[in-house]
Amino acid sequence: MRFLQINIYNETEMEGLGESLARVLESRDLVYLMGELGAGKTTLVRGIARGLGYAGRVTSPTFTLMNIYPGAMPIYHFDFYRLEGQELMDLGLEDYLEQEGITLIEWPQAGFAHGEGSQQDRLPAEAFYIQIELTDDDYDRERQVTFRVRGDHYKDKLEELQRLCAC
Repeated sequence: MRFLQINIYNETEMEGLGESLARVLESRDLVYLMGELGAGKTTLVRGIARGLGYAGRVTSPTFTLMNIYPGAMPIYHFDFYRLEGQELMDLGLEDYLEQEGITLIEWPQAGFAHGEGSQQDRLPAEAFYIQIELTDDDYDRERQVTFRVRGDHYKDKLEELQRLCAC
């Protein structure tokens, strides 16, 4: 299995999905979160943070570029919405990817200069890829969350997530 689709009907379910995902993540895991503004990326991150024992406030780092949440392990929450290629290099992302902790990146497209998996990309290809889509372009309606993975390490985690969610 290389992908999993789940329909989410409200914010509570999105946070619950994040908590389930937190149960399969381990240090140095990488999660890419994609979807339009307001789709629920930060809500999913909030659930992941809760699942890893962080009880504080979780906000989108759109203007700060990164938030760090201490939990069972550090959570590095990035938002690349406003970044371009060279700015990403100047951020020192590699340092965070090598540290203990989980890295969550909203709007990772800035790191894929030549398409996912290109040797010139600035981000690793092996990761969880999560796409959150609105249904019927309605922010009050359900979302379809699609999990895709690259790499055997993440394939096993996706299978474990499917068992946890009973999807």
